Amino acid sequence: MQWIIRAFQDSDTEAVVALWQAAGLTRPWNDPHLDIARKRAVQPELFLVAARPTAGSAAEEAVIGTVMAGYDGHRGWLYYLATAESARGQGVARSLVQEAEQLLEQMGCPKVQLMVREGNEAVLGFYDALGYERFTVANTGKRLVADA
Repeated sequence: MQWIIRAFQDSDTEAVVALWQAAGLTRPWNDPHLDIARKRAVQPELFLVAARPTAGSAAEEAVIGTVMAGYDGHRGWLYYLATAESARGQGVARSLVQEAEQLLEQMGCPKVQLMVREGNEAVLGFYDALGYERFTVANTGKRLVADA
């Protein structure tokens, strides 16, 4: 395998934020640095990165993928699944999802869900291929803390 999957480390922060920005996952109302800090405070073992050695040094790694998972005792959730453009089509995202699912299952999680923005058929097709079922629900939300 050309990459490893491991827990996020603080030194990954800027590379992860850059990856999320390049993948179009960031939004003006969510500060990705705060999202990372919040995840580091709650179930940090469920924040995974895919990394590969850099060309210059086997000791240095380049972050090429991420997934953030969570388990609330009822179901698991996946967030921030991203793969660097240069690593797409190589199985990185699939490996990240599988590792997150395995960790959730080890915690006793019976079901995992995620949200995909409307119209993102390519991503929906990816999850279809992994055995995820589409269902129709109305999502609601309420911001408790403003990041700005």
